[in-house]
Amino acid sequence: QLQLVESGGGLVQPGGSLRLSCAASGFTLADYRIAWFRQAPGKEREGVSCISRSGRVTNYADSVKGRFTISRDNAKNTVFLQMNSLKPEDTAVYYCAADWTVSTMCVLSRRIEYDYWGQGTQVTVSS
Repeated sequence: QLQLVESGGGLVQPGGSLRLSCAASGFTLADYRIAWFRQAPGKEREGVSCISRSGRVTNYADSVKGRFTISRDNAKNTVFLQMNSLKPEDTAVYYCAADWTVSTMCVLSRRIEYDYWGQGTQVTVSS
C-alpha cells in the first residue's frame, strides 16, 4: 500500500522540542519533494516547510523560520521536521505531503496537488 506514515507528535511545554517523522511506504521518497502542513481548529491549512528531492533546497513559513528544520534521509525513505522553541500557537495537526516531480526546487503553494498525504499527527504545545 502506498502511503505516508507520520509519527512524533505529542504534548510538549512551550520552549520544548519535537521531531516529526514522515516515512514513505510503497514508493521511493527520493522521487518526491515533500512539504509539511499544519491546521489548527478554525484556521486554514498552512504550509510550514518544504524540501526538494535532494534535500538541498528548503523553504519555511515566516512563522517558523529559525525554529523549525526540515530534513530528509532518502536512504531511509523518511523526512523529518525538527521543531524547537515551540509556542502555543504551533498547536495543530501536522501533515506531510509528497509531490512527484522532476523539479530541483520546492515551493510552499496551495496550487500544488500532492500525490500522497499522511494521516496527520497532533502537536500540542501547552504548559
